[in-house]
Amino acid sequence: MHESPLTGLILSGGGARAAYQVGVLRAVARLRRDALGPRSRLVNPFGVICGTSAGAINAAALASHADRFDAAVDVIARVWQGFSADQVYRADSLGVIRSGARWLTMMSIGWVIARWRRARPRSLLDNEPLAGLLQRLVPLERLPTLLAAGHLHALAVSASSYSSGEHFTFYSAAQPVEPWERSQRVAEPTRLTHEHLLASSAIPFVFPATRLAHGAGRGWFGDGSMRQTAPLSPAIHLGAQRLLIIGAGRMHEPPNRQVADTGYPNLAQIAGHAMSSIFLDALAVDVERMRRINRTLALLPDSALADTPLRPIEALVISPSQRIDDIAARHLGSLPAPVRALLRGVGVGGEGATARGAALASYLLFEAPFTGELISLGETDTLARRDEVLRFFGWDVAGRPQVAGAALDISLP
Repeated sequence: MHESPLTGLILSGGGARAAYQVGVLRAVARLRRDALGPRSRLVNPFGVICGTSAGAINAAALASHADRFDAAVDVIARVWQGFSADQVYRADSLGVIRSGARWLTMMSIGWVIARWRRARPRSLLDNEPLAGLLQRLVPLERLPTLLAAGHLHALAVSASSYSSGEHFTFYSAAQPVEPWERSQRVAEPTRLTHEHLLASSAIPFVFPATRLAHGAGRGWFGDGSMRQTAPLSPAIHLGAQRLLIIGAGRMHEPPNRQVADTGYPNLAQIAGHAMSSIFLDALAVDVERMRRINRTLALLPDSALADTPLRPIEALVISPSQRIDDIAARHLGSLPAPVRALLRGVGVGGEGATARGAALASYLLFEAPFTGELISLGETDTLARRDEVLRFFGWDVAGRPQVAGAALDISLP
């Protein structure tokens, strides 16, 4: 069963940066065990789980094991702690030449050369290995049973349609939920598959689009962070009463931060900036919007509240206390040599303080030294806010969580 009130988990996108989410979840599981005892392992703290891009993969892995949350977190953590890039994309010389080198050549020479027109590369990298990883990590065939048994209320995965230009939220729920539709945003109930995860995590330009069926037919879909103007919306529409939001980048830079002038930005720096706009900005803006709405609702009299469909949403936001770009800069040497050579072509190079293009590389650094450091950071950041986390979930003596309307008995062995 899942805890009550209905808590939503928001896992944002960010490629390899999503390792930070795993650290946060490990700390949450640890704090719950410490507060409630071992019996808590049988209860899922998140009734609604929503994910985008790499966050969609983490979300689906958790949802597929909603009846054993702590064990699911341990499995996901082992994968991220032992990551190597070749589990996600072809990182060998032949694979990079067949995709990335050819793609960059096409960008520089153009599509007019006939021999290239016969074999147009679709992306910078080939993410075929990721499909195999999903088969092992995410048993989505378990999802309908878990929903029916009450271990989970809903799972939602976001993707962006290259065909229609709309942003889609695909979801599966225990009970029928009326689809919602907003400007350029569509929600669709469906049986979620690994293809939805591949589409959601297809970083633009980097990984190829995935063809998906939907209500209007079929179309090509890419990363769900694109055109995602309201990342919190799916969880709220699916009934979440409070939200744990885990970001993949700092929500605010410290005031008066000194930024060195390194001259005219190269292609990697511009691409990294664009990636940040796609993966990080929408979440920060939506969190600010939610807080403004909460403050406004707090000022309204009860009679006015009765006339609006809006309701205050309690939220806890956990995001990195350090700049992930700086962490990535220390680990550029961990990338496979063929990938480093490819990225040098767009301006990624150096290491540490002299690194260039680390922001772009951070999305592709599926290597254990980098992901392991992010997991540790996520744990440290969360444990540093122990009292805040316990208050948010009600995991204390005065406020024990409810399970499907009944008290959670933590005295059982």
